[in-house]
Amino acid sequence: MDKSKLGRAPNYTNACIVMFGVNLTWILLFLFAIWGVIAAVFVGLAVNRWLDWLETRRRAEEERWSMPQRR
Repeated sequence: MDKSKLGRAPNYTNACIVMFGVNLTWILLFLFAIWGVIAAVFVGLAVNRWLDWLETRRRAEEERWSMPQRR
């Protein structure tokens, strides 16, 4: 077995966020070119609602697992 130590994994969070924005942009532009502004606005609003739902869920889980404050 190899006795060398493993290093830390790189943090790809920023790259993931940037690529999400790039993919969302080309999808919205494609929808706008094919079906017009109504479809692009509808998809943009749906993604916004989904991201708000994810944020609410994340905050609820953080509160659920956080340690209570000692007084």
